[in-house]
Amino acid sequence: MKILFLANRVPYPPYRGDKLKIYNLAKRLCITHELHLLTFAQNKEDLEYIPELKKIFKEVHIVELPKLKSMIHCLSAVLDHRPFQVHYFRSAEMQLKVNELVNKEQYDVVHVQHLRMAQYLSDRSDIPRILDLPDAFSLYWKRKESMAKNIFLRWFIRNERKRVLQYERILKQYNLTLVCSHEDKQYLQEQHHINTIKLLPNGVDTITFAPRAHDYSHNHTLLFTGNMDYLPNVDGVLYFIKDILPIVREQYPNIQFIIAGQRPVKKILEQVCDYIKITGFVKDLAAVYNEASIVVAPLRFGAGTQNKVLEAMSMGIPVVCSNIGFQGLEIISGEGAIMEITPESFAESIIKLLDSEELRRRVGLAGMGVIQSRFSWDIVAQKLANYFNEVQ
Repeated sequence: MKILFLANRVPYPPYRGDKLKIYNLAKRLCITHELHLLTFAQNKEDLEYIPELKKIFKEVHIVELPKLKSMIHCLSAVLDHRPFQVHYFRSAEMQLKVNELVNKEQYDVVHVQHLRMAQYLSDRSDIPRILDLPDAFSLYWKRKESMAKNIFLRWFIRNERKRVLQYERILKQYNLTLVCSHEDKQYLQEQHHINTIKLLPNGVDTITFAPRAHDYSHNHTLLFTGNMDYLPNVDGVLYFIKDILPIVREQYPNIQFIIAGQRPVKKILEQVCDYIKITGFVKDLAAVYNEASIVVAPLRFGAGTQNKVLEAMSMGIPVVCSNIGFQGLEIISGEGAIMEITPESFAESIIKLLDSEELRRRVGLAGMGVIQSRFSWDIVAQKLANYFNEVQ
């Protein structure tokens, strides 16, 4: 098949989030399909990655969209009902390029990444199109609103949530919409009465995140990974430090908490002390995971599934997580990840794992089995290829 990937960001380097997903799917699909890429570049650094992308995509098309221009576009959202994030990625140049390529290249199918990019092909019913969402965005904003304490911030979040919920009706104009968890699928179906939503889970590079003879004997390091300017991660870490870690330290005063992730904001940097360490950007995350006794994922809002949980499970490291994203794993608590909701129960599960080498090993090995059978990128990429065939 000849496939166009329409992405909101240059999918390289593939370290986290949406870049990681597109890169890993394309890396596998390019073996048997002809792939083309059309994406935004927000700075000169993005342009430097074109040679790497051309190893996967036969053609790479770039539309430059500086951040300042995006911010100016957002000003027009005040007088419009569409979400601010849709305005942020609005571009007449991109629309022209989409039209040019779709009319000229005769693609078999187009993969549209993110709700933000849905605007560019929503009316092209003449070509098969799949909209791939990282999560149900209106659910994300709903949870974010419930956590906001500042009255003005809550007003803005509520306004954006309503805009997103209304804008999600655009899903009906696509042949198929993909989400990564049953929770997201059910929510969107109930909200919009859509029957063209299917599952495409997040995946894991099981070679990069392979078990490295993990030593289950140590019980002194808790790890959190993720971009540390991403609000759910920032909130989750601060919540963990304030409400959960003190309970754990009553039993294990020598425990170390490692926060590994790029672009840590000031609120996170201020947490550094003798038992809290911040690494900043880490190129080899697998090495960091391998030093962890337990990985924690105490997010309080968000949607979809969490890469940090999948990667830790792939390496056989036990995880304690919140309910956010847990349903997307389709496991019972203890099969690699233990799900807890309250600070007390979250801390208690950590303590139980720290108490028992055998429990750490049992939970970790169970997680490895789950990932290898259902969440490797090879399996996920084949599932996407099947969806491409389905909509043709």
